[in-house]
Amino acid sequence: MRDTKESRLLLVLLIAIAFALITVDIRGGENSPVDGARQAAATVFGPIENGVSAAVNPVGNAVSAVRASGERHDRLAQLEKQNAALKAKLGSDERNHSRLKQLDSMLKLAGNGQYGIKGAQVIAIGAAQGFSWTITIDAGASDGIRRDMTVVNGDGLVGRVTTVGPDSSTVLLANDPDFTVGTRIEGSDELGFASGQGDRPLRVQLLDAKADVKKGDRLVTFGSEGDKPFVPGVPVGIVSRIDPSGGDLTRTVYVTPFVGFSRLDVVGVVVQAPKKDPRDEVLPPKPRPTPTPTVTVTVTPSADATATDQQQ
Repeated sequence: MRDTKESRLLLVLLIAIAFALITVDIRGGENSPVDGARQAAATVFGPIENGVSAAVNPVGNAVSAVRASGERHDRLAQLEKQNAALKAKLGSDERNHSRLKQLDSMLKLAGNGQYGIKGAQVIAIGAAQGFSWTITIDAGASDGIRRDMTVVNGDGLVGRVTTVGPDSSTVLLANDPDFTVGTRIEGSDELGFASGQGDRPLRVQLLDAKADVKKGDRLVTFGSEGDKPFVPGVPVGIVSRIDPSGGDLTRTVYVTPFVGFSRLDVVGVVVQAPKKDPRDEVLPPKPRPTPTPTVTVTVTPSADATATDQQQ
C-alpha cells in the first residue's frame, strides 16, 4: 500500500475502532458483545498457536536445560575442588601425625640408649653406588653427618651411613646382603654376626655352636671399636628360626628385624655415642602373656533324678 492521505486516514480509523472494541470488551466482562468473535478467533488460531508453542517450547527448554547443566557442572567442579583440597589437608594431617608418632618413638629410643641423634627424613630409596638396599636422607656434612655412623628409627637398627654429601647422605640398610653387624642375645653374652638377606630374615652366625638360643630371643648390636660404624645396644630383631646344630663351629639362626625397611620415613643418625653400653635397656618391654581363663563346670542333678533316688 502506498503512503497516501487516504491510507493514513484508514490507519487512524482502524486504530480508533480497535481501541473502541477493547474498551467495550473490558467493560462488558463475561457478557462482552465481542466474546463470540473472540472465541471464534480462538477456534481458528488456537491450533496454530499450540503448534508454534510446541515447536518453540523444546528449544526454550533445551536452552534452559543447557544453562542449568552449565550451572550444575560449575557447582560440581567447585565441590570436587573443595573435596580434593579437604582430602589433601586430611592426608597431610595424617602424614604429619604419623611423623610425629615416629619422631616421638625415636626420641624415646635415643633417650633410653643415651644416644645423641640428628633427625632426618628419607627422600629417596633405591640402588646407589652398587648397593641394592639403600635410602637417601636429607642430612649431610653440614648437619654433622659423617661416614660410618649408625642410623636408627623408633623400632631399632636401620643401617649405617656410607656416603655423605653437603646436604644429603646415603644409608646402607641392615637387610642389604653386603651389610654385617655384630650382635648380642638379650640377657646373655652370646655373640654373633648378622647379615642382610633382602626381604628375608637376617642371617646370624653365632660364634658358639652350642649357644643356648630359642625362638623369641631378641638381639641388639654389640657395638664397634670407637662406636663406628655401630653403637652398642640398638635393637636388631627377634629370633624366628634356628638351624639344627650339625657339629659346625658356629650356629645359624634367622632373625626377623624390628625395622620395616619398606616403610621408612623419619630416621635418626647417631652423632654421639653413649658413654656406656646400654645393654638391653633400649629393647621395648616384653609383652605380658595372656592368662588362660579357668572354667569350672558344676553339675546340678535334675529333679527327676532326685525323685528316683528318694523312691529307692
